Amino acid sequence: MSTTEHFMDILEKHKLQDGVVHNQQMSRREVVETLLAKQHHAELARMVERHSPAELGEVLDELPLDAAAALWRAIPRERENDILWELSDERREALAAGREPQFEGSKVNVFELVDGGRLRQVPVTGRKDLDGVKPVWVDLINTSASERGFIGAHFEVELPDPLEATDLELSSRFYIGETDDIHLHSNFLRERAGDSRSVPVSFILHGGILFSVRDEELPVFRLQRRRALTQPGYVSDSIDVLLDLYGADVEYSADSLEDIYTTLGEVGRLVLNETVTDAQAARILASIAEEEDQNGRIRGNILDTQRALNFLMRARLLKTDQVQSCNQIVRNIESLNSHTAFLFDKINFLMDATIGFININQNKRVNQLTVFSVVFMPLNMLAGIGGMSEYSMMTEGIPWPISYGAFVLGSGLIGYATYVALRYFETRRQRPLRGRQG
Repeated sequence: MSTTEHFMDILEKHKLQDGVVHNQQMSRREVVETLLAKQHHAELARMVERHSPAELGEVLDELPLDAAAALWRAIPRERENDILWELSDERREALAAGREPQFEGSKVNVFELVDGGRLRQVPVTGRKDLDGVKPVWVDLINTSASERGFIGAHFEVELPDPLEATDLELSSRFYIGETDDIHLHSNFLRERAGDSRSVPVSFILHGGILFSVRDEELPVFRLQRRRALTQPGYVSDSIDVLLDLYGADVEYSADSLEDIYTTLGEVGRLVLNETVTDAQAARILASIAEEEDQNGRIRGNILDTQRALNFLMRARLLKTDQVQSCNQIVRNIESLNSHTAFLFDKINFLMDATIGFININQNKRVNQLTVFSVVFMPLNMLAGIGGMSEYSMMTEGIPWPISYGAFVLGSGLIGYATYVALRYFETRRQRPLRGRQG
């Protein structure tokens, strides 16, 4: 049984039940009808929740108008806009009074190329705003599957979900499609208030248009939009836009590496102090681990960018000036690779130095315990002797305050003498070491 037939059976069952109750002669019939309507609405709502907007749009188009109207009433308000993208114009007019779907909760930025090599942004809020537009760049942020489906159908291209692209093998993230479309799936760095992560972005070059699909706003894209809108001669086609985005991502990664340098410099000043407490060491290790994670993320992103640029050059898609720009970006990436390698070495050094201070602190505590055990070892032996009956026989005739007082005094002198002897031998052992250092 198809989805439409299943919905139709449920709606017909509801209609039959409503008719039976309505024809019954009973007291409080209105209350029963109200309860039955709520039950039917809840059942339809559960079914609607299990289906995607595309499936619901197909069902609404295929159902008779009265059944479709009953199903439409069970659809939550927050899902109506997504389903409107899937409905035919005739059925949307009948069910929603012709209400046009809007790009709600998302951003669709469409840019046309104007004289002088600048981009002009076209305001887009609904489907009719795309009529007659000849863009060079379409930037989609946090769009639903229905919105991506409509825009893809309008420009005759399939737009993927950027999160699904991260599941692809590395060798499958850059390829030429069956219709000669260029597909690239890359990660871009995002930093905000201590939250740093890689955001997947899908690029499709189709018919002279660059489509970029992502789920979050990124500083690199915001910067490029501002540059392309204000600087004449900045771009000449969609590939220029793509190369500028990759170049800006490399610049942004370089800025992030400078921040890592600054943080590690502050950490290094703490580590190179004469003493580092365990609490300080814990904070230092946490900071080093965070910077190491950030450095690894940057290295992974720029290597991903390098693979994308190499793919574009191998595919012979670039003009002469674009090849030069691409080579310059690759050279910048190679210089950043040496910086990330240096940072890894510095991070390892700081990590080893911090762990060394932790070991020194631990050795100090162990040494203190050793001193205490050596000092009190003869005292324990004397205390054991003093507790035996032979000691009482040896001090017979001597008042006990005098005998035990002398015993305590002797024990203290022996313990102090042991401590002084330990300090003497420790100082004597350290003196040759200091002489060699001088």
